[in-house]
Amino acid sequence: MNDDHFRRLERMYLAAPCNGVYRPRISIRDGEAEVTIEIGPHLHHAARAVHGSSYFKVMDDAAFFAVNSLIEDVFVLTVSFNIYLLRPISEGTMSATGRVVNESRNLWIAESTLVDGDGRTLGRGSGSFMRSKIALADAMGFAKEP
Repeated sequence: MNDDHFRRLERMYLAAPCNGVYRPRISIRDGEAEVTIEIGPHLHHAARAVHGSSYFKVMDDAAFFAVNSLIEDVFVLTVSFNIYLLRPISEGTMSATGRVVNESRNLWIAESTLVDGDGRTLGRGSGSFMRSKIALADAMGFAKEP
């Protein structure tokens, strides 16, 4: 794949309205993506630690974009995603690295590892992804070309 494709995916991701809450950073490479967010009270549950939905989002996003890095014509869809929450976090950063571990004609499997700013593992996840019928050029309508 090419760097232009990766940069377009990054712009699309950052422009998505839901990311206004998370304010993530993303880096996409061939078959791999890394997503990082800053932790703040806006992501806490009642016990003052990050809600599991944020763990899911960061790990799913990293795995999703690892897969979509390999596909230039259509948007992929998450078919299923399993997560394991291993350690709580209340402040600092969370970073997930997603990697494609298997691909076939119609289904991709990717795994994510979530770590804190000190490299301690916070969670692990794996998911399956498939091609959609949504043209990637249409999904990239969010992204502004430089």
